[in-house]
Amino acid sequence: MASQELWITYIGGPTALIEIGGFRLLTDPTFDPAGGAYGNLTKTMGPALEPDAVGRVDAVLLSHDHHDDNLDHRGREFLKNAERVLTTLDGARRLGGNATGLAPWESAGFGVHSGNGSALKITATPARHGPAHMDRGPVIGFVLKVAESEQVIYVSGDTVWYEGVAEVAKKYTVEVAVLFMGAARVAQVGPWALTMTAEDGVAAARAFPEATIVPLHYEGWKHFSESRADVEKSFAEVELQHRLKWLKGGQRVAIRP
Repeated sequence: MASQELWITYIGGPTALIEIGGFRLLTDPTFDPAGGAYGNLTKTMGPALEPDAVGRVDAVLLSHDHHDDNLDHRGREFLKNAERVLTTLDGARRLGGNATGLAPWESAGFGVHSGNGSALKITATPARHGPAHMDRGPVIGFVLKVAESEQVIYVSGDTVWYEGVAEVAKKYTVEVAVLFMGAARVAQVGPWALTMTAEDGVAAARAFPEATIVPLHYEGWKHFSESRADVEKSFAEVELQHRLKWLKGGQRVAIRP
């Protein structure tokens, strides 16, 4: 079956607007300006788009609600602009309202969209927010699939590379993998990365051999220990740099025209 058009607009940090099959989906909303401190975290970059410019969305894909770099103050305010908020079971209990909690491999369906004639299925995927002994979760990722298409979009959420992500690769042929990278590290946890390192990204690219790799969540906060340059270097060393698709803030980019 034919692939659906896919557009992604990068807003900043873990926040991007995904448009597919007539649906508008927003990942982990962060809209606060730069300069804010949140406990041990400091925000260094404001959003490329203001909430009003994003407008209403069909769903927020919220990997977790309990860390400010994935849901800041204005991000929380934005949640009411979504028809639904899909997040962890614990997160849905805390948020209430339009939040639906999903355990890994549970799905939520969106019926035929009035403007497109498509239906969308969103499945929660496993994620581990750091090493097993320092997991900062619970967290989930997401698989997106439009009914008429065999192609799959994967959004990792805050996770490292581990067997749960490998399981996604066993279950799905992923065409676009949106990976939360940056190797986030915080003092209270120690030296361990809490999100994907550049080497983790390479492992994911190998596990998803047909996927375009779209990095997110590698800039905008002080606790990221690896930059775009680090990711590019690791991918170039194994001749996979052509798989990377970098987004520019505020620009609506066709990932699959």
